[in-house]
Amino acid sequence: MARRYDPDRRQRIIDAAIAVVGERGIAGLSHRAVAAAADVPLGSTTYHFASLDDLLVAALRQVNGEWMADFAHWVDGIDPAVPLADQVAELAEETLAGDRSRVELEYELYLAALRREAVRPIAAECLDEMVRLLGRRIGDERTARAVVAFMDGLLLQHLLTGQPFKSAAVRAGLAGALG
Repeated sequence: MARRYDPDRRQRIIDAAIAVVGERGIAGLSHRAVAAAADVPLGSTTYHFASLDDLLVAALRQVNGEWMADFAHWVDGIDPAVPLADQVAELAEETLAGDRSRVELEYELYLAALRREAVRPIAAECLDEMVRLLGRRIGDERTARAVVAFMDGLLLQHLLTGQPFKSAAVRAGLAGALG
């Protein structure tokens, strides 16, 4: 039997891995689950991704790429006449008000780096790029790193606790932290 030409197979496998993690979490990720979700033979997943870590790296790179595009767009729109704390609070509020499952997926993949050494550099690259973009825009990398850390912690806390977002409290807290 001749092999079917399928140039999009690798991408479908990545997309399926992202869907599996979104539905079942990292613990539900397996070559078998991804193959079923991508509608490809099991051997295709191991051909393209020898290990689950390789698959997680590809998935996180794709998800980070989407997040970074959104973040870069936000950074480009920063208005120097508006307090940065106000703009960060607005970004956090929009992020949490949007597709919560997307944000949960992003953090699930991001936090996989805690246990999976191969994924750590990808998570670190994303954070460093956020700092670089924001630092270049506001002219201060230390402040940018603090803002990224604040935003990261804020989003994670809201995802974990389900507490309502209080924009005024976030603005005040960040304004106090920024000085």
